[in-house]
Amino acid sequence: MYSPMAERLLVRALKGGKNTKIVTLNGKKITKMPSTLEKLPGLKTLDLQNNRIPKVCPEISTLTQLTSLNLGNNLLEEVPEEMKYLTSLKKLHLFGNRIHRFASGACDGLQNLILLSLNNNQLTWIPPEVSRLKSLTYLSINHNWLASIPRELCFLKNLSELQLNYNQLICIPEEIKFLKNLQKLFLVRNNIEVLPEGFCDLINLRSLDIAGNVIQIFPSGFQNLKLREFYCEENPLLMKQPVHAVKQEGVWRLQEITSRFIMNQLAEKNLFLMQAFEWYPQVRNIISQGRKCAICGKSFLAVWLECVEFVPPSKNWKISRNLQLVPLRILICSYKCFNQRGPNVFGIAQVESR
Repeated sequence: MYSPMAERLLVRALKGGKNTKIVTLNGKKITKMPSTLEKLPGLKTLDLQNNRIPKVCPEISTLTQLTSLNLGNNLLEEVPEEMKYLTSLKKLHLFGNRIHRFASGACDGLQNLILLSLNNNQLTWIPPEVSRLKSLTYLSINHNWLASIPRELCFLKNLSELQLNYNQLICIPEEIKFLKNLQKLFLVRNNIEVLPEGFCDLINLRSLDIAGNVIQIFPSGFQNLKLREFYCEENPLLMKQPVHAVKQEGVWRLQEITSRFIMNQLAEKNLFLMQAFEWYPQVRNIISQGRKCAICGKSFLAVWLECVEFVPPSKNWKISRNLQLVPLRILICSYKCFNQRGPNVFGIAQVESR
């Protein structure tokens, strides 16, 4: 269960009783967490990295003054329920285990947790309860099997660094815009196709790495982010290679015509419509999906023509070496506006190879 060295270190710690603040038992081939830890109520730091521990002992719940716990590189299969009793915990390292789930209630008492590392595990999902980690500033879940991010994660208002490299993410929730204090975001080697419009609201974002995804185009306003570092190599970004295409004027559906009229009247503060609008929640829901034309500024509903605008990256960005132009998604409401576009705006078309 314990090596002779581990036993000697543990005995020495126990002699200190409530005065013992730090216990370090790294790499001691421990197969069971010592239950005698309950005799160390003043413990602040517990380091059990690089052992063979499959689960935590119930007695750990007595360590209410513990601020740092390192169980990295062990054999845990879940984020233990006992964590909820460690109400003073600020740093929790669980990297390099076999974790594939959060035990029920595991997040409940971790109100003071600042750092959580879950790298190199087998997580396929994150529970909505992660939103209870109110103080969290650093979250790293690299090298797992995540297919999605819960919207609740985006309500961690103190989060400043988020690492989700080497997962299986397809998209980022629109709610990411609520992470106003996020400074560093790493999404390397996922399957992300698009970044949401709300991404451009991350006013404090300084480092962004999205290398190795399947992103073709960025949301409008992306160029205004105050980034210092931006890496996007190995994405199939749209290139500025214009071709001639046949223009086909589309016919608007009645819903589109009506929606455009209502949205533009509301923008002009039409009192009659503003009052009537309150009585029709279904209409409100449809109108809430409206977009603004990048040329005339008027609202429309259905994506009539998706365009791309090529802009140079900010001179303040440290960027991927081959990035010369940033493709931005632009939506235009009609051919009339399309014909008034700038020289760097192009319609996006499928080109058939022959």
